[in-house]
Amino acid sequence: MRQISRNIVSRRSALRSLAFAVATLTAGLANLLATPAQAADKVTFGTNWVAQAEHGGFYQAVVDGTYAKYGLDVTILPGGPQANNRLLLPVGKIDFYMGANMLQAFSSVVEGIPTVIVAALFQKDPQVLIAHPDVATFEDLKTRTLFISKEGLASYYQWLVSDFGFSESQVKPYTFNAAPFLADKNSAMQGYITSEPYAVEKQGGFKPKLFLLADQGFDTYSTTIETRTELVKSNPDLVQRFVDASIIGWYNYLYGDNAKANALIRKDNPEMTDEMIAFSIEKLKAYGIVDSGDARSLGVGAMTDAKITSFYDKMVRAKVVKAGIDYRKSYTTQFVNKGVGKELAPK
Repeated sequence: MRQISRNIVSRRSALRSLAFAVATLTAGLANLLATPAQAADKVTFGTNWVAQAEHGGFYQAVVDGTYAKYGLDVTILPGGPQANNRLLLPVGKIDFYMGANMLQAFSSVVEGIPTVIVAALFQKDPQVLIAHPDVATFEDLKTRTLFISKEGLASYYQWLVSDFGFSESQVKPYTFNAAPFLADKNSAMQGYITSEPYAVEKQGGFKPKLFLLADQGFDTYSTTIETRTELVKSNPDLVQRFVDASIIGWYNYLYGDNAKANALIRKDNPEMTDEMIAFSIEKLKAYGIVDSGDARSLGVGAMTDAKITSFYDKMVRAKVVKAGIDYRKSYTTQFVNKGVGKELAPK
């Protein structure tokens, strides 16, 4: 009888323990379900010019939810003639910046600005020389008047002088207007492959000859993602997520449905038209601006030491940058070359 009583007590004790465990587990689950989802990290990305198709992948990642999927709440801050978003980066007013080519990054090293390139969305710089239809070869441009900006004269044109024998005496100031080029049949002008040729076709009524400097050996990366060196050290996970989501945005913009991204571009820049956007996208694809070279094997956004060293050596030879600077501080390949998003490209 005593044994039966002890068994009953034991069973009652076990049941009480089980009930307590179930209650504890239930309460824990209730608390877990009641806890709000972790808020997305707020990020501000500054571009270097007004909204256009050349920024399309970033807009795509906003509108199709890619940034949100990566736990990011991204605000795109457009640049423009009255804005200098690059100045906002080192002081912490923005988190990421869309750089131009690697010359800016080399300059930051010289000036001791604590920023670093973490991805390069354009494998080719879009800089182009635009000529009249009778120009047959790149070498023929040495016989033409060239409309070149002050910035161009101090950078890529010095490379043309050094490596191809162009002369500064053939240069006239470029005023970001196609009219002087159209009026002078013996001239050529600078531009971006995705933009100025459209204006020439519309205003001049002809298709110009286009000579992409990247295809002649001006092998800088462009449309880079730049951030603070401190952010790379303190929050590499945030940097990685922004880079990965931006890369996927570019694949989807080029090869997927980009209608909503283009609508947001037009909202930020009402002067942009569907026809201009379509022209730019066609040139981005035709000339392999985003998806060519190392990007084919390593993924969009790729950077390699070999290519950056090649460009640096050319700029030293052309006396655009000084020899001996620690140019490797200007970038890191930590966040790229991982094949992110490659499955989104056409087979």
